[in-house]
Amino acid sequence: MIENLKAFLDSKVSQYNRLDFIKNDPVSIPHLFTNKQDIEIMGFWAATLAWGQRVTIINKCKELITLMDGTPYDFIINHEEPDLKKLLHFKHRTFNDIDTLYFISFFRYHYSQHDSLEDAFMPLGSLRGVEEALNHFRSYFFSLPDYPHRTKKHVSSPSQKSTCKRLNMFLRWMVRKDGCGVDFGIWNKLKPSDLIMPCDLHVDRVARKLKLITRKQTDWQTAIELTERLREFDPLDPVKYDFALFALGIEEKF
Repeated sequence: MIENLKAFLDSKVSQYNRLDFIKNDPVSIPHLFTNKQDIEIMGFWAATLAWGQRVTIINKCKELITLMDGTPYDFIINHEEPDLKKLLHFKHRTFNDIDTLYFISFFRYHYSQHDSLEDAFMPLGSLRGVEEALNHFRSYFFSLPDYPHRTKKHVSSPSQKSTCKRLNMFLRWMVRKDGCGVDFGIWNKLKPSDLIMPCDLHVDRVARKLKLITRKQTDWQTAIELTERLREFDPLDPVKYDFALFALGIEEKF
């Protein structure tokens, strides 16, 4: 049974982990760029805004890029106060202009001291694994004085018992290296084997149908349980099965 399930999921990974997957997925947004910082910034933003219809998510991200003059990193580093006025009406569901301006403030603060957003998750030599990285990141992200309390709902962490679906998806994009062209593999402090499954409603439903999850509720421990089961199929790259489970739920209505 396990061998059959592994073969089935491996076939779905091969089917969907390919370049033509990109155009209809939020990962298409960071793929609009070649500069590392632009990829990180818009990858993080696309992951943060990734709820609702994928077409809407992609369009809202493109709107945001246009508001930042097509060059997010340059805009964030070099903008002056009047440049921010055009962002005052940006909104996607519950994400609004207050959140947008704080994200820009954080990115400007971080990139004034670091070359990569990777350092926001894995500061040099001090953390082990994704759980610690995500808890550290949320604390660091909201370390600026006078951060807006409402923005905290947009950045989750394991300490809140969240599945951290969006952040785990972002880490997948940044960390996985497989040469297939979907994920970027531009970060090195975490290994693909360290990653935790992005556990959204579709992945959760399909995984339960396949008996990969037994936990009743859906929280951080559920994401851990699912990842551990998938490590039985591929201990070096368990999160590649995100392609299979997500596509089975979205594309194939499994």
